[in-house]
Amino acid sequence: MPPRRRTAATQSTLAFGNQARVTKPSSTATPIHPAKHADKSASGTPEPQQVLASQPSNPHVAELAVRQQAKREQTEPQSEEDARASKLQYKDLQRYWDKEEKSRRFPRIHQADLDLEEKILRHFDLSSQYGPCIGIARLKRWRRANMLKLNPPLEVLAILINGKEDVKQRAHMDELLS
Repeated sequence: MPPRRRTAATQSTLAFGNQARVTKPSSTATPIHPAKHADKSASGTPEPQQVLASQPSNPHVAELAVRQQAKREQTEPQSEEDARASKLQYKDLQRYWDKEEKSRRFPRIHQADLDLEEKILRHFDLSSQYGPCIGIARLKRWRRANMLKLNPPLEVLAILINGKEDVKQRAHMDELLS
């Protein structure tokens, strides 16, 4: 026959008050016209609230870090690659891109609305042979790949150096993932 178990006193339950409750921060929807909404609620007929999409007023921390990296890279003295890249013209970029497109089996129909510079930069972003593109400025990534003798395309450097001000220094994948 098995030994008898002793019955112990019942264990008291733990009580957590409201002050110990841990919750995630939540964003509340703000109406577009709070004055109109107050007038309608006073009349008794509730008006459906329109919610604004939350847009960050300040750039993301990663964006600021990439901008600082790019600014430092542009202030460095020019190398021989910079001189060669600054001499490239639009037709050279077009020739490079046509060669890249011919190496593919199918054309890129999803990039039809992008300009040539953005297509080349996105191709560079997605080429893993030059190292990771997340958290690093495009210009710094190109210079690092060149320093490691990975032979990054000179056309990318030409776009980054001679490009318009709207050329983003942050990789497209970096924007998507953060």
